[in-house]
Amino acid sequence: MTLLYSLLILLMLISGIAALIFDKLVNSIISAGMVSLIAAFLFYFLRAPDVAMAEAAIGTGISTAIFIITLYKTEGRGN
Repeated sequence: MTLLYSLLILLMLISGIAALIFDKLVNSIISAGMVSLIAAFLFYFLRAPDVAMAEAAIGTGISTAIFIITLYKTEGRGN
């Protein structure tokens, strides 16, 4: 189980660094959403399913959707 936790944490780090490196904002938003999704899996495996569901719904779903909608509504306006 420790190997699984380590692998998920490593994937979180890689996704977080990728969010910083990507040039396109859409890719960064999706990568940041992946960090939240992996965190939700970690919470579930650590026997906190209520926190995992909240993280999956809010962190992965709603936040990512709000960022993408905002990006598309403001795209091309002033740089």
